[in-house]
Amino acid sequence: MRRISRRLLFTGGAGALGVTVLTTVTGCSSSPSSTPTTPAETPVAAAGGAVAGDWHRVSLSFVSAYLLVRGGEAAIVDLGTPGSGSAIEEGLKAAGSGWGEVKHVILTHLHRDHVGGLTDVAPKINGTIYAGTNDLASIISEKTLKPLNEGDEVFGLRIVETPGHTLGHISVLEPSTGILIAGDALRNQGTLQGSAPENTTDESKAAASVRKLAALDIKAILPGHGEPLTAGAAQALKALAATMPS
Repeated sequence: MRRISRRLLFTGGAGALGVTVLTTVTGCSSSPSSTPTTPAETPVAAAGGAVAGDWHRVSLSFVSAYLLVRGGEAAIVDLGTPGSGSAIEEGLKAAGSGWGEVKHVILTHLHRDHVGGLTDVAPKINGTIYAGTNDLASIISEKTLKPLNEGDEVFGLRIVETPGHTLGHISVLEPSTGILIAGDALRNQGTLQGSAPENTTDESKAAASVRKLAALDIKAILPGHGEPLTAGAAQALKALAATMPS
């Protein structure tokens, strides 16, 4: 059964507020898992815009990629499902950038809905593609991937190891703004939550990762699934952490 839903995406900047209506078609009434198995994985909806600071969102149906465009250079965090390259290209254009400016691609973890776009994107960029050390060997790529570990820095971004969803899951923090790109360590589908249990490799580590993130100076959360949380993010994260088993 297919479901067609419409939602409003609010974007703002330079004193202006924009509203985009996104139409999404999904295969069933429940949210897709982090490792979709449906045959048609090509994104059916793509839209987005500036969400926080210099960050832009590319909404790919049930998952998002995030673009950081700054000083004539660009970084991408996560690449969505197979076939996402054209939507990411449109996102870059909307942000005033393009493939030639992309110097960094950071993959938060190995799941297909976050690395599936590699086939499209890798041939188009001359930049470096990164992944967490403990997930790297499981990601198939024509280009060599560079491993990332706790505390590494890429383009002014700090890598935070957040294992649990996968053993090599990483999140990305922009310390200067407090913007966190959380991959699947956090999701915001109606309310802020941790890693989806059905797609989590180690629930104890996933809970510890939520508590770890809550101890950071977070101003906004850009999750892989669900809406960006740009108001009250720190409070919501601390409240979530308080519910995590120790």
